Amino acid sequence: MDSLYQTYAQAVCRREFLRRGGLGIGSIALAALAGDERRASAAPLDAPNVENPLAARATHFAPRARNIIYLHMVGAPSQLELFDYKPFLEKHDGQPCPPELVEGERFAFLPKTGLKLLGPQFKFRKYGECGHEFSELLPRLGEVADYVAVVKSLHTEEFNHGPAQVFMMTGFGRQGRPSLGAWLTYGLGSESRDLPAFVVLVTGLTGGGGSSLWGSGFLPSVYQGVRFRNKGEPVLFVSNPEGLDAAARGRIVDDIRRLNELQLAEIGDPEIATRIASYELAYRMQSSVPGLMDTAGEPKHIHELYGTQPGEASFANNCLLARRLIERGVRVVQLYDEGWDHHGGIAKRLPEKCRQVDRPIAALLKDLKQRGLLDETLVVFGGEFGRTPMLQGDRTEGAGRDHHKDAFSLWMAGGGVKGGTVVGKTDELGYHAVEDKLHVNDLHATILALMGLDHTRLTYKFQGRRFRLTDVAGRVVDKLLA
Repeated sequence: MDSLYQTYAQAVCRREFLRRGGLGIGSIALAALAGDERRASAAPLDAPNVENPLAARATHFAPRARNIIYLHMVGAPSQLELFDYKPFLEKHDGQPCPPELVEGERFAFLPKTGLKLLGPQFKFRKYGECGHEFSELLPRLGEVADYVAVVKSLHTEEFNHGPAQVFMMTGFGRQGRPSLGAWLTYGLGSESRDLPAFVVLVTGLTGGGGSSLWGSGFLPSVYQGVRFRNKGEPVLFVSNPEGLDAAARGRIVDDIRRLNELQLAEIGDPEIATRIASYELAYRMQSSVPGLMDTAGEPKHIHELYGTQPGEASFANNCLLARRLIERGVRVVQLYDEGWDHHGGIAKRLPEKCRQVDRPIAALLKDLKQRGLLDETLVVFGGEFGRTPMLQGDRTEGAGRDHHKDAFSLWMAGGGVKGGTVVGKTDELGYHAVEDKLHVNDLHATILALMGLDHTRLTYKFQGRRFRLTDVAGRVVDKLLA
């Protein structure tokens, strides 16, 4: 490899000559006019370590949580069947919808006339000492009701799945911005040497927002989420090619690192640091990931708690893996579960989805609690928007609900959250928020605050402007904080 290094050094010298000569002057002039974006964005005042961009960083203030597990139900579960009980809506089931309710509103599929109200399709019960009203479909979650804070007044700006998912995860309705997980990883760094700081697990199909839901946007790509898979290779392109042993792969990684370090010293592009970190992390993951994904060593009572079988691909198994990831220092874990888009047949389809998630989610909270991890792990559950109180479809064909962006529910538990509380209230039909109306920006600001980050100070310079997750809005919701 010495001759290769010599060749590279000569190339650097020639490039240095050109840079200092006429071409260099042109580059300087262009940078002065347009801004050398990569150099500017690579070194803000609170920039992470360029040589080790995933090194743990100091927070703005004392964090209440060190890690986060975000459970996103792809398709948007109905809050009116799960968390926001409306007796008035139940009483007026089947009656015409007041015209003033929908005047000027936009819906994904509902017509503007002839609408009827649809009452809750399931009974509600009070759970825990706090008296949370949860659906009968969530009895296991009811067992840990006192850990949970429910927000009933969340609203978003998008009413179609893909844009709404992107908005929920990035604070912006179009792809291209960094995700919540990427901002957290950028702001906090990693506590794990052998695993990514940000891991994604998916059950079923990926949401309409695609990989941008865990992408890094304009942040260096080292901060993007890494998807782990339940079948086949846990992480794509990490295993050694056939005929190449671990020792040989290690020598290749070392040589590539030395070349990249030369280039990093010369150019200063943060993507080169990303490249170095990615090669080395991938090499270490060859031994760390298989052991992590193999849950056969978990005690029988843990599998019974979650309702899992070793080696199965399921949402329940992903919940167990989330706990294992947090134990090993992974900062951000996101679980996506597909199948919650109930435009029809909600009375038949929603119970099955709840059976799939109720037990493992409650098990996750109990497991974290008994291991002393819940106090430092923030758990969030929600979808991309809510559901209308109006009937979609025909009752004989199976009633459903359309998309609704103006009022929906989400819950949080664990690190720094005031369990057993309810924040926000909707009107008697569950259509508009009437108390403590919270925007997605407010949710993001609160999540960052729980993790020790000031949402107004966590910024990154891109195209001449300092961006942040909450853009120019957002406020911390103090009622959610313990």
